[in-house]
Amino acid sequence: MTPVSDPSSFSSLSKCATKHLNLIYHVDFERHVLKGKVALTVEVLEDKFSSLTLDSKDLKIFKVSANGQAAQFALGTKHKFKGSPLEITLPFELSRGQHVIVEIEYETSPSATALQWLTPKQTAGKKHPYLFSQCQATHCRTMVPCQDTPSVKHTYYAQVSVPRELVALMSALRDGQEPDPSDSSRVIYRFRQPVSMPSYLIAIVVGALESREIGPRSRVWSEKECVDEAAFEFSETETMLKTAESLAGPYVWGQYDVLVLPPSFPYGGMENPCLTFVTPTVLAGDRSLAGVIAHEISHSWTGNLVTNRTWEHFWLNEGHTVYIERMIARCMESEQLRQFKGIGGWKELQESVKQFGANNVLTNLVPNLHEVDTDEAFSLVPYEKGFALLYHLEELMGGPEVFMGFVKSYIQLFAYGSVTTEEWKNYLFTYFKDKVDILNKVDWNGWMHTPGMPPVKPQYDTTMADACTALCQRWVKVSLSPIKPHQSLSQNVSVSSAYCQEPLPLSHVKKMQEVYQLNSVKNAEVRFRWLRICVKAHWEEAVPLALKMATEQGRMKFTRPLFKEVYNFSKYSDEAVKTFKEHRGALHPVTAMLVAKDLKIDG
Repeated sequence: MTPVSDPSSFSSLSKCATKHLNLIYHVDFERHVLKGKVALTVEVLEDKFSSLTLDSKDLKIFKVSANGQAAQFALGTKHKFKGSPLEITLPFELSRGQHVIVEIEYETSPSATALQWLTPKQTAGKKHPYLFSQCQATHCRTMVPCQDTPSVKHTYYAQVSVPRELVALMSALRDGQEPDPSDSSRVIYRFRQPVSMPSYLIAIVVGALESREIGPRSRVWSEKECVDEAAFEFSETETMLKTAESLAGPYVWGQYDVLVLPPSFPYGGMENPCLTFVTPTVLAGDRSLAGVIAHEISHSWTGNLVTNRTWEHFWLNEGHTVYIERMIARCMESEQLRQFKGIGGWKELQESVKQFGANNVLTNLVPNLHEVDTDEAFSLVPYEKGFALLYHLEELMGGPEVFMGFVKSYIQLFAYGSVTTEEWKNYLFTYFKDKVDILNKVDWNGWMHTPGMPPVKPQYDTTMADACTALCQRWVKVSLSPIKPHQSLSQNVSVSSAYCQEPLPLSHVKKMQEVYQLNSVKNAEVRFRWLRICVKAHWEEAVPLALKMATEQGRMKFTRPLFKEVYNFSKYSDEAVKTFKEHRGALHPVTAMLVAKDLKIDG
């Protein structure tokens, strides 16, 4: 294993490694804090060990002990995004191979970036408050003092006290509940995670939640207002799990539940073990739902079981996960659909590279993250550049069955551990030892360490894309004589929009509304693409619709581009800023921070 150094963490990675966490939380909705106690079981990796450093951010530390004895502690200087190192001095010395239990009593801050506290009116039921966490990439340190790095993996046990009318869930197996002995108005939920995992996968949700069974090892959870719709939408979960197992090997996490969150959840999904978090924007007949769930299921192997050593190697998580997700689509639907998704991914990669700038080193597949905030570095590059590399290698090595054999073997070899790009590449050369001459011709530096688009563009089968391209061309060239609508064309129009490189004239966009009635479409993916076309064409009537969609949900994939499109329509720049400021408090803290940057708002 290469020596561990993580530019995004302060913790002592070469001196010690956390093996288990025991968490006790009291959820305080009035003060918006978690009152906590954590016991870390730490394995010592060097002789004469007497101090360690943990990651923390905006935590109040009350007391630290080691094996029951009081330990001295100090919070170091606060870094602008990494938080403050928590430096602990043990009252004794230990040798390599020994273990110590470090116990810390603490409280989170109301502004902890891992947590979003929702008022009752921000929920579907309007009666009870709601709490959810999002720790990836480096926010776990705002809810637990820990070695907040994907290079360290541990099991965990947790007890969570919440008001008795609410339900708590975590990224772990449910282990029963009991009345809180210290407060009859509260209940304690217990959880256990017996599979070692990195800190960024610790997750908690508390709300008025209900569940429905959707398979032999799966339930869907949400507020009761949408639980039945969610159960219907996620009915294929077990089929997807079985398909993923046939590709990647046994599912080791036991339970696979899905939680549908309130609209402010900033991502499409989050692969928290045993409990995938998903945005509610995938409901309402959105065909991207299957892609979101296939992606999060795939993370059970690439990401959760085999994990990037540091965030500089994030493409190992995401590129392989997109690859398996599209292999699931191939098995359940067709190879043509996998090809079509590849084409769409390439176009999204082009847009992502354009936004960052083709010379921006953050568009490298393996970027240098020294003094870089991982939230600001986040993009589709590791997903789609990573997938493009794997697809390119698949073509060189002999096709999907051959290359999926490598991916499965890679998962088996590195399971329960973390891995770097160098280790992945070394294993690729070992596995395909009879094809090393071909692998040596790959432009590795161009793929890994060069900004911009990849050195090779994959040649995808365009069969499914051709209909979209043709429809787009008809609209680009059309005189405004009527075009007859046909079945589900609004879906095609939304995809076709991606194939139109230039903004359409306003007259054409108005005609599209007349023909397809796109303003009334509920599907979030279609609506998002349509509103971008409208605002780019400077259709003023679309501006309030775009700002409404940007604020009534908080998925960054939709919210950031919609705000940016309105902001770039110079007549409405001020309106974009004003609307953002009015709704900032309801957005997730990471979403709010990034939209503020997009709109050039200081502070």
